[in-house]
Amino acid sequence: MTTIVRQATVAIPNGIHARPSHAIVSLAVDFEATVYLHFDSRSADAKSILSVMTLGAPYGAQVELHGEGVDAAAAIEAIVSLIENSNEVGSGT
Repeated sequence: MTTIVRQATVAIPNGIHARPSHAIVSLAVDFEATVYLHFDSRSADAKSILSVMTLGAPYGAQVELHGEGVDAAAAIEAIVSLIENSNEVGSGT
């Protein structure tokens, strides 16, 4: 199976904390694909809120996304869009 890999720059002002993590997971579960986020030698399953929250990616960080599955390209594109567009996610602490 082909793996889709993309880079994303975190544009969410306080980084990927609780609220953005919830938004990422809510989006990821709509896809069949398996998606993992990688940052600073850590990996997070995009369908696990605890996993995404503990990734600890701050504002401006480069996050690498890996997706596998029939709709992996669409899943990756949607999640990258969310991470790179702070207007799509509440930025509260």
